[in-house]
Amino acid sequence: MLSNGNNCGIALVGCGTVGSAVAKLLLAEQSFLQSKCAAKLDLRSIVDVDFTKAEQAGLNTSLFETDYEKVIKDQNIRIIVELVGGTTIAKQIIEKALRAHKHVVTANKALLAHHGNELLALARKNGVCIYFEASCAGGIPIIRALYDGLIANRIDALFGIVNGTCNYILTSMTGEGKSYSQALKEAQTKGFAEADPTMDVSGEDSAHKLAILAALAFSQKIDYDSIQLQGIDTLQLCDVEYGQELGYVIKLLAIAKREDDGITLSVKPAFISKAHPLAWVGGPFNAVSVYSHKTGHTMYYGRGAGAEPTASAVVADIIDVAMGTALLKFNNLKLWPDLNSLSHPLPVKECNSRFYIRVMALDKPGVLAKIASVLGKYNISINSVLQKEVANNVQDQKGVPVVITTHVAPEGNVSKALKETDALEVITDRSVCIRIINEHEEYSRQNSW
Repeated sequence: MLSNGNNCGIALVGCGTVGSAVAKLLLAEQSFLQSKCAAKLDLRSIVDVDFTKAEQAGLNTSLFETDYEKVIKDQNIRIIVELVGGTTIAKQIIEKALRAHKHVVTANKALLAHHGNELLALARKNGVCIYFEASCAGGIPIIRALYDGLIANRIDALFGIVNGTCNYILTSMTGEGKSYSQALKEAQTKGFAEADPTMDVSGEDSAHKLAILAALAFSQKIDYDSIQLQGIDTLQLCDVEYGQELGYVIKLLAIAKREDDGITLSVKPAFISKAHPLAWVGGPFNAVSVYSHKTGHTMYYGRGAGAEPTASAVVADIIDVAMGTALLKFNNLKLWPDLNSLSHPLPVKECNSRFYIRVMALDKPGVLAKIASVLGKYNISINSVLQKEVANNVQDQKGVPVVITTHVAPEGNVSKALKETDALEVITDRSVCIRIINEHEEYSRQNSW
């Protein structure tokens, strides 16, 4: 796009926490960036309706602009950085920028998860590109790894801890014995959770990121609604503790796997072995494990949110666009989802996994036999049984907790079995069922060397 010494005009639209960090990086460290980049990154406008954050950051008020239409029409501006967020006005801004033949850099995961295909196609139609490294894991260069470093590989699976709020809460429950509500309150106090945490704890934020990552990993269009989704807001501390006794750690995992008949896409709480590479990822940190047919297992770890890590990813994209490498890859790589067909996700009932099951049962002879009989009816093999005395932190004190782990079974069979089990006269409360995720086969094989 630009040769050495040329200016690359940039307009930043949306100057909140992340936007002000991006502006500060572009302005305060211009000489540092210039030493790495052959093009001069020239921030010409900062667009917003409220400049409180920008003023607090000490940004030059002469750059302030309230009319985004004006900067889009400016012929000296080549890159529009969209940091407004949401799927309404942000979509309009990006569409207008692309039609005006401006390159776009964005961190907008929700917009890309729902409308990414059409926006990529619109960029292609207008001879420009749209880049989005900051959309999935803050400062972790996972997007770049998928379209660049791992380009020679077939991606077989992707396991991600991609929401810092949830990981902070689950780390507190696991390490400090806090209840979900206690851990959430602490996360809000420390600024790791929003006042309304629904987008995070419901799993929706992670699902947005999974849709983007899976589209690149598998070179397919991803239907966001096909992602199996379950949050952490119904987790009980007793299950976290029972899982620990069995050697497991609870995580909210975003998983994409290539299967013989399609792919599986899910965001759900899951137990993983304490020896699993993702088990030690604590607090607000993120990590993504990628399994590919030549490189094998690679893992990407770091700060998945925060103003400065996210600004780092945004500016990395700006540099790629300014240097022309972004457009070159956008035009010549065939993995972008708008160039590929719609994925074929497997139905939930056909997805196979191991499971942790807790039932609350009357403390009387023959109960376990009745439960085992129902599981056997649906070809579910029991791996282990742990019968506990009534725990103080179980919400319903009626009955005794019976914890069962299974061998691999179809999720549909497990759902049917638990529905039938819950109807038994000896069961006093609805069963709890949590997946147990084994390490991907490749990693286990490599570790056996």
